Amino acid sequence: MFNRTMLRAAAALASMSLVTGCSLFSDDDADRAQPVVVGTTSAPSTLDPAAAWDSSWELYRNVFQTLLSFPTASTAPQPDAAEQCKFTDPTNTELRCTLREGLTFSNGHTLDAAAVKHSIDRIRTIDVNGGPNGLLGSLKEIRTEGPRTVTFKLTKPDATFPFVLATPAMSLVDPAEYPADKLREDGGLTGSGPYVLESYEEGSKAELRKNTSYNGFADRKNDAVTIRYFAQSEAMVSALKRKEIDATYRGLTAEEVVDLQEKKEANEGLQLVETTGADIRYLVFNPKDPSVREVEVRQAIAQLIDRGELINKVYRGTAEPLYSMVPKGIAGHATSFFDRYGDPSAAKARDILEEAGVETPVKLDLWFTTDRYGSATADEFAEIKRQLEQSQLFQVTIQGKPWKEFQQGYQKGSYPVFGRGWFPDFPDPDNFVAPFVGKDNVLGTPYESTEITQQLLPQTRRQSDRGAVSKQFERAQTILLDDVRLLPLWQGKTYVATKEEIAGAERALDPQTVMQLWVLHRQTSW
Repeated sequence: MFNRTMLRAAAALASMSLVTGCSLFSDDDADRAQPVVVGTTSAPSTLDPAAAWDSSWELYRNVFQTLLSFPTASTAPQPDAAEQCKFTDPTNTELRCTLREGLTFSNGHTLDAAAVKHSIDRIRTIDVNGGPNGLLGSLKEIRTEGPRTVTFKLTKPDATFPFVLATPAMSLVDPAEYPADKLREDGGLTGSGPYVLESYEEGSKAELRKNTSYNGFADRKNDAVTIRYFAQSEAMVSALKRKEIDATYRGLTAEEVVDLQEKKEANEGLQLVETTGADIRYLVFNPKDPSVREVEVRQAIAQLIDRGELINKVYRGTAEPLYSMVPKGIAGHATSFFDRYGDPSAAKARDILEEAGVETPVKLDLWFTTDRYGSATADEFAEIKRQLEQSQLFQVTIQGKPWKEFQQGYQKGSYPVFGRGWFPDFPDPDNFVAPFVGKDNVLGTPYESTEITQQLLPQTRRQSDRGAVSKQFERAQTILLDDVRLLPLWQGKTYVATKEEIAGAERALDPQTVMQLWVLHRQTSW
């Protein structure tokens, strides 16, 4: 899920108010006590961090602590439960963290080094299928020294490991409440974060109140938050317009964003905050399939895709064209595909295919998931089909499946071309390259690139200064460009819609685009 000079775009939030209003307000104690109500279409899949590598992180960030974290505008992991974390050797194979003094869980139990070890060890022991253990591939062992010192011994140099520790997947849990070898089953949640989960109704709402024993970096501007979970964005936006909720996050469709931007009179009293997101969409080619085995076929598709038209028609400007796997705002971002192919051209694509002796039209099957990335995905693939067929060089069939079936299909190598999305785990270019290469990558289509996996990535992981690894990632992206195994399409924009009296939305998203609920608060008018 959730990188990556490093995340200046994720930190540069531009507020677009839909109404004119007062610029100076004063906080009131009664306003702080009244819960801020936030709506989202992103409900947790589980309350146990050992089982989740998904949108559950949204809740975790606000009720659990991690050793390190990503405060808004940070370009690297910052201390949270830890007082400091640093590598003890020049090879980046041993990371030592010292905890803050006096840490406790919300139930009063001590949060010490043993609890940290327990929290991360159980992720590896339980090893939930599709869970966060996949982030701990470089971890060899954890040692504790007294109540406040934890040392992580790695199997190989890995300067990205502090970024992993800063993800909500590494939430710290109470050993007395969370078994070492199985998931917690009583439906409870015990953390040490900014809030305590006071009540929870699965798929409906979560009631959070201020954790009075919290000891961390968050400067809480409210005393309580209610999260309401919606199955459909339409109901969520209607609730905002009726002033039943104070803010929305995750789930706004392009049409709803445009409506909020343009229909100011109808949406009086509401405001919208926009930021460039770090999530991306891309096509994956399986070269074992005869239809896309030849690199020239993949190059021709890259020459034909019109990202601007795709975004304008389907996403109404709520996304940006993406020309490399590392998105804008992340160190190592490039415009490789634009530099190579320029503007879309059917004539150039035809030349590529004719020179390679490829007969046209090329029959092509495109696959997408119907229920993971939003309802616009079907329209997106219909537009890709239209663009490719308009050139008369391709004959395209598009097919969609629900995520579970879709996932099984691409993991078996059943699809010649399919669409995927990527929500970064942490803000570093490594997280936009490493997951997609190698024999056992996340795509189910082995992509052996020894230069990337055995040279470039190991070189970058020896470098703690993540701003100094751009050249290696630029080279990695050149390799990805030459192979055209992956074709980046677009990166998203993220929107928070709120009532006019709600302040803090411009700082609510951390560099992982996870919402920090504690910055939201009510303002009192003139």
